[in-house]
Amino acid sequence: MAQNISRTVDFLRQQFDQSEYMSKNPADKKYRLEHTMRVANIGRQIAKGEGLDEEALVIGCLLHDLSYVGTFTSDDDWLNHGRNAAKMARPFLETLDLSQEKVEEICYGIAIHVDDEADFPGERSPLALSIGDCDNIDRFDAYRIHETLKNRAFTDLSCDEQVEYVTNVLERLNKYIDMQMGTETATTLWKERIAFQIEFFNRLQAQLEASVFF
Repeated sequence: MAQNISRTVDFLRQQFDQSEYMSKNPADKKYRLEHTMRVANIGRQIAKGEGLDEEALVIGCLLHDLSYVGTFTSDDDWLNHGRNAAKMARPFLETLDLSQEKVEEICYGIAIHVDDEADFPGERSPLALSIGDCDNIDRFDAYRIHETLKNRAFTDLSCDEQVEYVTNVLERLNKYIDMQMGTETATTLWKERIAFQIEFFNRLQAQLEASVFF
């Protein structure tokens, strides 16, 4: 198991190091690699909680955003990045000590992780679904709060604009909290992350409202 995962990490880093886009955008490279490692560690946690193939899920998580080594020029590039990552990952996966069935399951999970659609047939197995679940769980954890507020230039907004922004975020989060993931472990992790974000933004909203004399 360790050798297949180690080879996958080496392959991933090589692809990022050779990427013209990543060379020109080191901040994006840093974020994408760090996000990928977090997703892989969530995959390890879910695999252990559900009795899934830990090696296969970690490898799928490591390769889920492989297509980001290219340059995205349109919304379609983002929408298709799971399917494109699966195409890019397949030749490498076939060099690992994995069964063809396992290669297909990993590729299918990578392909569907963006919009739940693949361009080839496959099974929506718990492992395949977990690749997208791991990605989503990381996207709604603590780091994403920091990243979102930074990218939104939150501290530069007026207090009224900040309150409006936080109110909209809370409305969205409250809709997300009851979403079901592919496994019980993933659903538990998801609810924990969303609940944390709701608590954070509720506290932020209270502070913002207390920042103005009425």
